[in-house]
Amino acid sequence: MKLLHTAYVPEGEGPFPTIIAVHGWGANAMDLLGLAPILHRGEALVLCPQGPFALADPQSRMVIGFGWFPLSTGRPPDPLEFAKATGLLEEWIDEAAKQYPIDRNHVVLLGFSQGGVMAYDLFLRNPQKYAGLAALSSWFPPELAERAKPSDALKGRPVIVIHGSSDPMVPVDRAQESRDRLLPLGVSVTYREFDMGHEISPDALRALLEWFEDKVFAMVRPSLIVPG
Repeated sequence: MKLLHTAYVPEGEGPFPTIIAVHGWGANAMDLLGLAPILHRGEALVLCPQGPFALADPQSRMVIGFGWFPLSTGRPPDPLEFAKATGLLEEWIDEAAKQYPIDRNHVVLLGFSQGGVMAYDLFLRNPQKYAGLAALSSWFPPELAERAKPSDALKGRPVIVIHGSSDPMVPVDRAQESRDRLLPLGVSVTYREFDMGHEISPDALRALLEWFEDKVFAMVRPSLIVPG
């Protein structure tokens, strides 16, 4: 597999409902793994890929984190760099499906900040492959929205947008714009704002857990073990 990653694999043989958790700018494959024992009561397979773009401290030149594509303040992502990153992530997910006991009918994309932009792209281009999308402290760029079209595959597909009203990194109005760009596509949008910054607060986490259980995994139950 071309991307380093961490994995949380529940007990049992599977296949398991699966969450692909995509980290944000400056983080790494460990960043979102701590959520794994909480999401879907620890009964979901959680895979956390690491972005290929290394960020180095300008003085020490030591790698301090990773990203998915270069960021420039006030500018949209470079189309070639963005396409390269999303193509690599998509290829990695297909490879992961061959190596892990993934229930392909229940794969959810979860992206934080820059990882949310990656998740938006993958989800909207191939909605039939994903059971839902969670965009946390992120944004849905207008460049992606212009390419997205309503479809039968998107209709009713659950999407949650969670954002902090005091986010200093991604202003809350960008989340509100993201919600408004999603609505015409026919997806089932849940939008929640919380009094927090660029983070996942306890209240935001509770909202995310409720969304997983009510909107995405409601029909998924662990296999019953019949005593011998």
